[in-house]
Amino acid sequence: MPWQVRLDASSSLFLYCDMFRRVQSAWCVALFLCLAWMTDLILGCSSKDPRYPLDHARYERIDKAVESLRKAYAEKDLASIQALMLPMDSLDRVEQEVQNDFQTFQDISLEFSIERIMIEGETIDVYVHWQGQWTRTPAEAGVRERGHGMLRWEGVQSILLKGVDGDLPFGMATRHTTPSAPRPGAVR
Repeated sequence: MPWQVRLDASSSLFLYCDMFRRVQSAWCVALFLCLAWMTDLILGCSSKDPRYPLDHARYERIDKAVESLRKAYAEKDLASIQALMLPMDSLDRVEQEVQNDFQTFQDISLEFSIERIMIEGETIDVYVHWQGQWTRTPAEAGVRERGHGMLRWEGVQSILLKGVDGDLPFGMATRHTTPSAPRPGAVR
């Protein structure tokens, strides 16, 4: 006959309750320690300064330069865009495309999202995802586009645009030219 162990009801209930109380108090201590540790992390992190303050300041200047370019383009402020650019032949085409966009579209809305920033010396490559809408007249639905591109900046203290690459929003006027209305009597 296999071994059978029986505990009488009163002592098994007593053992179960005592064991539950020990486990419950252990959980309370563990929970308290976990909450104390998390509070220390939250309060400790909020008061810390950046670990590398010069790099942090440079990243903030880069972010500000990208936002200034986006805002100047959306507000059709050519002088502000020119102030952000280095005087280079490679940027003359970009400046001409921006002027064409300003003349063609009455309203421009644009959003930039920085995907990655790569810094090598004074050269800064900012990879952006963008989306925007360009409308010629308020009655028109407009053109919606999005894409990815790279803005190449130069500098440490003052950040200036040095070049562009990829699919950027500048030049929508040449991408989306509306076909001219057919002349009356023209043969198709």
